Amino acid sequence: MDTAPAPPDLPSFKGERETDVAIIGGGYTGLSAALHLAEQGTDTVLLEAEYIGFGGAGRNVGLVNAGLWLMPDDVVKIIGPKYGERLIEELGNSPDLVFDLIEKHGIKCEATRKGTLHCAHSPGGFKALKQRESQWKKRKAPVRLLSKEDAEPKIGSSAFHGALLDLRAGTVQPLAYAHGLAHAAKKAGADLFVKSPVIKVEQKNKKWEITTLDGKVTAKAVIQACQGYAGHGFKENMKTLIPFNFFQFATPPLPEKIRKTILPEGQGAWDTNMILSSYRLDAAGRLLVGSVGSVDRFGHGLHKKWAKRTINKVFPQINDIRMEYGWFGTIAMTVNHVPRFHVFGENNISVTSYNGRGIGPGTLFGKLMAQYLLNDSHDNIPLPASKQKNVITRRLRGFVYEAGARAYHLIQKRI
Repeated sequence: MDTAPAPPDLPSFKGERETDVAIIGGGYTGLSAALHLAEQGTDTVLLEAEYIGFGGAGRNVGLVNAGLWLMPDDVVKIIGPKYGERLIEELGNSPDLVFDLIEKHGIKCEATRKGTLHCAHSPGGFKALKQRESQWKKRKAPVRLLSKEDAEPKIGSSAFHGALLDLRAGTVQPLAYAHGLAHAAKKAGADLFVKSPVIKVEQKNKKWEITTLDGKVTAKAVIQACQGYAGHGFKENMKTLIPFNFFQFATPPLPEKIRKTILPEGQGAWDTNMILSSYRLDAAGRLLVGSVGSVDRFGHGLHKKWAKRTINKVFPQINDIRMEYGWFGTIAMTVNHVPRFHVFGENNISVTSYNGRGIGPGTLFGKLMAQYLLNDSHDNIPLPASKQKNVITRRLRGFVYEAGARAYHLIQKRI
């Protein structure tokens, strides 16, 4: 928040209003949908419970990656070739959409498109990257496996066994990108409201009534874009998702001499470890280091010490390791790590759970859901429609993720 340009000055919603499309949620998905609908002349109202980018959009690592966390062949095995190859292709090209919107609308978000580096933390991790490279190259993607010797100067570290360079990808200041989408959507004619939680959605006379704390919107269609922060009238939706927390710490701006030795070509990076770590430099030269877990209460001190040890291990050239900021966010996860497409009724839709890949998929599915409503066709969505199902073990899984991350960060080898 301290380094992002300000969002547009937006009111809360009061009174009554009729519109073509009501969007619930002010993250990447909702903002992209609002922008693409408004550009087509569709009267659009977006309702955000807190502020623009309050959820995963503002807490994101900032890696604009192509595809899903899963390997491409696994996506096809899970949802079949009809949707699988389409989903892989669409999400593989999603960074194009992100950076095209940034350029088109002049979004100031520290955008850098030099690719990303998926770093092998072990020989087994390098073997997995080789498999991933093969599957993407089969689909003509511009990815390249780097040996330890070739990866070292790009990362600025000798701590890894190699890396997969994906030239489709890049980095942004994530909250700044969300703010930029909000400015663009508002300029295109969408009406955006903050501090306007939705407490009920019901269909009446073939239209949808969306009740907020202070008013009511009547819409012909609804896009639900709450993701992992589905509160108020959507709390039950959280039972269908697995909570997965990811934290980040940021150093003060590094001296230029040291900054030039860390990710010197401008890529962002993350590793193949099961408890993964992420690395990115911002425009001011801060190093952002992240991993699995939350930094509230006891977790803050534990994970902060881990971040310092990790920087010392991976980038020992940083002598004075201090942390200027620390924060975390919740990722919407599914059991099989594939997003879900839900139809709650006629013209009431949602795509949810990007499983840690929010920027590209959120931007893409916002656009695709807008097209779905404009064209009245499921053909725009490269996912099968599915019903919401509660994950019975969601709390246990969330506890295991958090406890496992804390245990790993506590006992990880100290350098």
